[in-house]
Amino acid sequence: MDSIAGKAPSRIPYLAAVDAPETVAKRLAALPDLNVFKLMAHAHDSFDAWLRFGGSLLSDLTLDDQLRELAILRVAHLTPGADYEWVQHEAIAREIGVEPTRIAAARYEVPAEADDALVLSFTEQVVLSAMPNDETFAACAARFSSREIVELILVIGQYMMLGRLMATARIDIDLPTHLDQLVRERKGRHG
Repeated sequence: MDSIAGKAPSRIPYLAAVDAPETVAKRLAALPDLNVFKLMAHAHDSFDAWLRFGGSLLSDLTLDDQLRELAILRVAHLTPGADYEWVQHEAIAREIGVEPTRIAAARYEVPAEADDALVLSFTEQVVLSAMPNDETFAACAARFSSREIVELILVIGQYMMLGRLMATARIDIDLPTHLDQLVRERKGRHG
């Protein structure tokens, strides 16, 4: 997608498959044509591992998928310049059945269901303070397993990193992509 009118183009050029090392080019060719992949592909030696890690966060967690997406949306909301992240994950959230009022709670100070409010508060505190306060952590520990809490922190960290990369690069926003296109290779593959 071209730059939005009045917006400067990405500060970091997107890596085309034709310009990439063979292993990276093969991976790019198999992925949806998204700027985030063409940006991350510059990290040649880490690209495949990052794809596997990101894919696992979208398909292999114990943490509820809808809560995962709400956490990602909260990270995007709290990260200036992470509009790309919001656009992609709002569409994914809707695709997996997250109601518009729940999505709105990730962006605005509106009432949220108990689990949503807890995940949104936990996420916000991790993003802004590096850790949740004792009250929020205790509430999460009473509601979620240790595994789910660690998975939530991994999701928050992944999307904080991506949001900062997107903001720094001034990534051009792509049209939303369906979740199945992002994780189709993950099904049955853990290597």
